[in-house]
Amino acid sequence: MLATDAPLIEARNISQRFGPKPDLAAKITLKLKLAKPASIVHALDDVSLSIRSGEVVGLVGESGCGKSTLGRVIAGIASPTNGNVLWKGVDRDAMSARQRHELGLATQMIFQNPMAALNPRMTVEELIWEAPRTHGLARSTERDSYVDKYLTLAGFDPAMKKRYPHQFSGGQRQRVNIARALAVQPKFIVCDESVAALDVSIQAQVINLFMELRDKLDLTYLFVSHDLGVVEHISDRVAIMYLGRIVEEAPVEEIFRRANHPYTQALLAEVPRIEPGKRRFKPMEGELPSPLDPPRGCHFHPRCPFAIDRCRVEVPIKKEVAPGHLSACHLNDE
Repeated sequence: MLATDAPLIEARNISQRFGPKPDLAAKITLKLKLAKPASIVHALDDVSLSIRSGEVVGLVGESGCGKSTLGRVIAGIASPTNGNVLWKGVDRDAMSARQRHELGLATQMIFQNPMAALNPRMTVEELIWEAPRTHGLARSTERDSYVDKYLTLAGFDPAMKKRYPHQFSGGQRQRVNIARALAVQPKFIVCDESVAALDVSIQAQVINLFMELRDKLDLTYLFVSHDLGVVEHISDRVAIMYLGRIVEEAPVEEIFRRANHPYTQALLAEVPRIEPGKRRFKPMEGELPSPLDPPRGCHFHPRCPFAIDRCRVEVPIKKEVAPGHLSACHLNDE
């Protein structure tokens, strides 16, 4: 299925800061310089990302880079400190209450830990039926057929719907989460490391299920993952994130064949491949800097083997280095 050119959902210049809000006493002590300002976590720094209808966009980066935070902001679970999220060209903040309600149903999120996302005191049937009943998507007389329909779509046997989450494996629980998300008839789903907690064989089954549902239900995905192998299999386009910024964005084939940014190249160099002959792995040097105090200029420069003086003081801007291929690296100007 081909994605249309117009963005279904778009994040524009999103920044997210986390820190305690000072009360009156704290404000007074700060003004009198009797205390130091509280530490602020710079989770996202001026991030923009558009996703077209019918598209699967993979969002990749190391743990702590901000990809899950961006997923939550786009899904509407978290509000950004700065920036806007647009749905079909309309700013979410400018929508009426009814439009925001409809968008809330159209946008769903599937989380990494399938057990933590499910209420252990509710049966599978109750978990699936709760949202459709609350939002009036089906009548009470349709409960059995409605629940069975979405469990079947998710590859879960409806005969087991009277059981509780603890009675199932991780893969089965994730199928319940998928069925629960589908039950409100969404158009866009954020998958936040949705297969990371599963065995490899189960991962393949769930990934194939995502692709089947995409074709059957005309779904659009933002697939958040640290696993490049999974992203390569499922995505149409890939965005690479490093310390709160998207540093490279391109069609999946372009990223894996002609990565431009040094960070993307380093990530791909560490992906295990089944190839004849010996291969030496060189780990990426240094550690991910703290988001409490991110480096000036290009955030990757302390670990980049090609860094120049400009990288240490000036923030690189994403530029097109090939059709549809954007990269934020000063080396492209040299």
